[in-house]
Amino acid sequence: MLVALVAVTGWLLSLGFKSDAERQALKVSAALAIAVQMAAFGLVQWSGRQHALVGWGLGVILRGTVLVVYGLFFAKVLGLPLTAALVGFAVFLFASMLLESLLLAYES
Repeated sequence: MLVALVAVTGWLLSLGFKSDAERQALKVSAALAIAVQMAAFGLVQWSGRQHALVGWGLGVILRGTVLVVYGLFFAKVLGLPLTAALVGFAVFLFASMLLESLLLAYES
């Protein structure tokens, strides 16, 4: 479900980011966002019901940290266009966080 959501979101973003370099940045951002989101959701699962808020907070810190590191170092090292890379990554994380809240609601 996460991969499908990111694929649809990536397609929508590709309507605005048209160059090959920008679309490559979206693909890299999508892959990174999926990995980060799975790790963040794992933190919520690991923390258990009684400490779910702590796990969610750790996930937020993880997402923010990866966003900063991606913007300052990783995207530059790969030579990705920063606008496409960071907008894509932030949108993918935001959309997947909405999915995460639905999954947590149904889990309860």
